[in-house]
Amino acid sequence: MKPIIAEPGEAVAERRYSVRWALASLSLSMLLPSLGTSIANVGLPSLARAFNAPFQDVQWIVLAYLLAITTLIVSVGRLGDITGRRRLLLIGILLFTLASVLCGLAPTLWLMIAARALQGLGAAIMMALTMAFVGDTVPKTRTGSAMGLLGTMSAIGTALGPSLGGLMIASFGWPAIFLVNLPLGLATFVLAFRYLPADIGGQKKKDRAGFDTVGTLLLALMLSAYALAMTIGHGSFGLLNLALLLAAGLGAALFVFAEARAASPLVQMAVFRNRVLTASLAMNALVSTVMMATLVVAPFYLSRALGLNEALVGTVMSIGPVISILSGVPAGRLVDRLDAPLVVAAGLVAMAAGSIALAVLPGIAGYIAAIALLTPGYQLFQAANNTAVMADVRTDQRGVISGVLNLSRNLGLITGASVMGAVFAHGSATAEIAAARPEAVHSGMQITFGVAAALIAVALTIAAGTYRRRTNSEGA
Repeated sequence: MKPIIAEPGEAVAERRYSVRWALASLSLSMLLPSLGTSIANVGLPSLARAFNAPFQDVQWIVLAYLLAITTLIVSVGRLGDITGRRRLLLIGILLFTLASVLCGLAPTLWLMIAARALQGLGAAIMMALTMAFVGDTVPKTRTGSAMGLLGTMSAIGTALGPSLGGLMIASFGWPAIFLVNLPLGLATFVLAFRYLPADIGGQKKKDRAGFDTVGTLLLALMLSAYALAMTIGHGSFGLLNLALLLAAGLGAALFVFAEARAASPLVQMAVFRNRVLTASLAMNALVSTVMMATLVVAPFYLSRALGLNEALVGTVMSIGPVISILSGVPAGRLVDRLDAPLVVAAGLVAMAAGSIALAVLPGIAGYIAAIALLTPGYQLFQAANNTAVMADVRTDQRGVISGVLNLSRNLGLITGASVMGAVFAHGSATAEIAAARPEAVHSGMQITFGVAAALIAVALTIAAGTYRRRTNSEGA
């Protein structure tokens, strides 16, 4: 790592050391939120048994975390600009660490869910501000390398979660998957406190009106109503579910109305006039839905249908993220050499094949083979789709578009945890997935990934339409 410009009288070696450790703190700040998602997923069967709760209730351990991140990640970035990024990041790290301890000590399911929501708030702060800190800690010539490092750390957190979680549950019980964040969180806080650059100073009070409180609340209410609509009823869809779904639709309309009139909106509505962008956002949400389904459904399939213990479940589930780490850089290089829309299509085809394989191939070998198709396809799609979206964006709009891409991804994750979880429960024909017969779980797996393949087919249709419009526009 090249040192940034040293202050008068400051030793270059000392400055290089500070930059290195600042990046270490940012790397941990990126690793912990992704670890918080994947390590909890592998513990769902154990948590269902521990709290004697149905699958639709236990999946709120995942949903509460994702909802907090999704509804707040854009707002906390703005809040960091107002109050000071270093100060808010340190608060976020402490919140994440404290909430992890509360999760490990929770005596009831609903206290666990509340603690997970608090943990999600801390994760949102860490994810939003870690990226913003890169420009303050490394020279511009190394920004790409630093961003690549943070992306790798996120993938490592996702890969580490299943194997580490399975091992810790088998050795110490389910509380250990949350309490492991205590030493990691404290180490992150100490490094961030010691090495991150100090805040220059907050904005004036008159500028604080720029924080979109109304938009944040409307987005939170909309997403909460949507997730409740997809989970209440233990797999069935009744009047309450319909009312909640209508409330989510109304919330979406109010959110759009409020954002169009806000002085400093949470999300710029004008960006949705770009058809290529809206198509990319839709595909991003569909693909994320399918990827989240693998994290939510796989632990039950591997444990109930295939009879694996917690440690083996974690090991098998870590294969996908490991493939993701190994295929990420080659996927990016392929996008640089080929036309991005073609790579998007190739990635979606691989994901469709992987989804079909998950539905039809039996046993552990079949599961691993399917994941070996699905995961590289996802990396190809992400690299190409993000490149296609960001290529023609003005410099002053890159932050907004990046935030919207992140929002569409998180919406897909929520859909995968709620809708695909409901499809799995319905396909298994039982509300008690943790105690379901192997044949029922296998049936649920087949139906879930049959639906997943259909979602990828929709994404392929969108990609083809976008490519045709682009070709016609260039030929005109």
